[in-house]
Amino acid sequence: MKYRPSSEPSPLPYSPFKSCTVPRPIGWLSSVSAAGVENIAPYSQWQNLTFDPPMVMFSANQYPDGRRKDTVLNAEETGWFVWNMATYDLREAVNLSAMALPPEESEFDRLSVTREYADNARIPMVKESPVKFECRYLGTHRLKGNSPVGSIDIVFAQVETIHIDDRVITADGKLDIAAIRPIARLGYFDYAVVKDTFEMRVPGADADARFGLEGRAASR
Repeated sequence: MKYRPSSEPSPLPYSPFKSCTVPRPIGWLSSVSAAGVENIAPYSQWQNLTFDPPMVMFSANQYPDGRRKDTVLNAEETGWFVWNMATYDLREAVNLSAMALPPEESEFDRLSVTREYADNARIPMVKESPVKFECRYLGTHRLKGNSPVGSIDIVFAQVETIHIDDRVITADGKLDIAAIRPIARLGYFDYAVVKDTFEMRVPGADADARFGLEGRAASR
């Protein structure tokens, strides 16, 4: 089977595109509007960009009526947002925060999570999340789609402060991913949870791993 998505409908009853690029880390992003309304929402198109300095990005599709997402507007207006790691224990809160609410309502008011506030700006964070990034807004790149909902804002930010719960750090100074159990987005309404990990070392790259260069030799 093959098809051209720009000119042909999917031959499958459900579009396979998002189910091919998996698993995708979840950008569970909290922010605050210029009016002080606190917001949190999950984005499945989220990723790190580089490590020196650490930078991240997320893309947000517009609503069908052309409105832009609150997280994008809040980041542009205040200059900050926070990434909260989405875990299996927090899965119901992550899912509930995906609801579409008017901009004057806060998703936090409907979640059973504890709010704590970032150091650099008064942005709410999920205390129960084991890892948080305080992200300073850098810029937005807009790409036009074939429809209003297909158009996206790509937001770039630099990570200024990283919060890690000491309980998820192993004796040798690594994150205990199997204990954290991060969740990831698949296609359709499906998710995955990281329970098992395995190690493969690029020959000669042991020293690089301490600086975030784990795959340097393999990517040349």
